[in-house]
Amino acid sequence: MKRVHFIAIGGAAMHNLAIALHLKGYAVTGSDDEIFDPARGRLAHYGLLPDGEGWHPERITSELDAVVLGMHARSDNPELLKAQELGLRIYSYPEFLYEQSKDKLRIVIGGSHGKTTTTAMILHVLHLCGIEADYMVGAQLAGFDVMVRLSDTARVMVIEGDEYLTSPIDRRPKFHLYKPHVAIITGIEWDHINVFPTFEIYKQQFSRFIDVVEPNGTLIYCNDDKVVREVVMASSRKDVHMLPYDVPPYHVEEGVTYLDSECPVSLKVFGRHNLLNLTAARLACRQLNVSDCDFDRAISSFAGATKRLELVKRVGTTAVYKDFAHAPSKLRATIAAMREQYPSRRLVACMELHTFSSLTAEFLSQYAGSMDQADVPIVYFSHHALQLKHLPELSPEQVKRAFSNDNVRVFTDSHEMLDYVRSLKWDNTNLLMMSSGNFDGIKFDEII
Repeated sequence: MKRVHFIAIGGAAMHNLAIALHLKGYAVTGSDDEIFDPARGRLAHYGLLPDGEGWHPERITSELDAVVLGMHARSDNPELLKAQELGLRIYSYPEFLYEQSKDKLRIVIGGSHGKTTTTAMILHVLHLCGIEADYMVGAQLAGFDVMVRLSDTARVMVIEGDEYLTSPIDRRPKFHLYKPHVAIITGIEWDHINVFPTFEIYKQQFSRFIDVVEPNGTLIYCNDDKVVREVVMASSRKDVHMLPYDVPPYHVEEGVTYLDSECPVSLKVFGRHNLLNLTAARLACRQLNVSDCDFDRAISSFAGATKRLELVKRVGTTAVYKDFAHAPSKLRATIAAMREQYPSRRLVACMELHTFSSLTAEFLSQYAGSMDQADVPIVYFSHHALQLKHLPELSPEQVKRAFSNDNVRVFTDSHEMLDYVRSLKWDNTNLLMMSSGNFDGIKFDEII
């Protein structure tokens, strides 16, 4: 039995990896200076919640086989310093995932958006087709107990490949470490401005991702995305099989999307961007000899990943959806999907500026026109979020100008925003809530 200690075990990916190793039979310990739900509850359920918060270098001993370092820890973390002093093997979680999957066929999904949904679609189809797979995905999926699975029996590993930094002592993007046999690029749109200060630097990370594809591997890429096409066409890899994809034939009838394929099926998900994700997933599953008809039958029951155009409640002619959308192109795509699915309903769309990039004045202009298709566009941000990220103050007027839409209402108090939403008439009207945060604790039950 191996002994592994997690520094910053409370992270979304870290606590799931810790649970996966525990289920595999490893002796797992960990520390963190703060652990919130759902990580706290899930770690407690498996007996992995640390006794008290804080860093405890005395827990780092020569008996450990490995230490896994989370991004939340700092480079001067006392437990990290002790591990370095003892000469222990220190992994970031991407390095550890690669170590666990180096003898498996690796499918890695990269892209500025659509990664989680595409990964979830692949796993859903493989599960229903009886193909065992290990995985790492960035959201809780229906039918899957954990977000990370590691085994000695699966010959395939499906990994959601994030382009953010690996760890405090490793400044490489995570998806550069996985060396995929099958790589997917779903789309490229400038993000993580704090790490990649120009769009050109950001694009270079995807060029490097293509470079790390295993020899004679496969690259599945979104031909619908101009930047993706440019990056792929500029690649010097002649040994990689390139598979472009576009939106498949489909039609919408009475609020339901149907695939016009060899084996026509109705879908529980909708929107042009989800159909692109679906096609990427189809091409990946083909690499594992899943037939198109088997794929279509399986994907028809896919209800989506958490907070990815997730239906919260439907009552009469009103529906409430929530989505992880925060980047400009994702706002456009998500709002357009709601428009196409419910063409006769009014749309109230609320988005939260929550990420470092979205709250940066230099980046705000990227949002121009991104909410124009909404009947009632609402933007929320909090001054507290700016303070936490050590960013200069923004004014509501500044944000409104950035969206270039006179109809946009900007709020900095979530209760005032909620009061305004409640004051609207809701007959034949849908509500779409978009954020990578939570609008400072708004409860969806209160809105409903």
